[in-house]
Amino acid sequence: MTRKRVGLIALERVPVRDHSALHALTGEVIGEVTSGLLGPSINQPVAMGYVGLEFATIGTQVNAMVRGKPVLMQVCAMPFVANNYFRG
Repeated sequence: MTRKRVGLIALERVPVRDHSALHALTGEVIGEVTSGLLGPSINQPVAMGYVGLEFATIGTQVNAMVRGKPVLMQVCAMPFVANNYFRG
């Protein structure tokens, strides 16, 4: 296994769409976004993607390339919003 699916939260207010390349802060390509949108529950852009195992640690910062410009993102735990329902 050389890559892992991770959750990503954008630190800027730019939505990241599928097939956007993910880069390490040093500039090397480390993965790809599989889906992304503006998360209405947390009011921030969220995405899922595959990255190399060394970049899958929660809190790691990566850049997603959107229209040729880097957008800073942070690896986070999924689900993005915890379940708050009661099963009685």
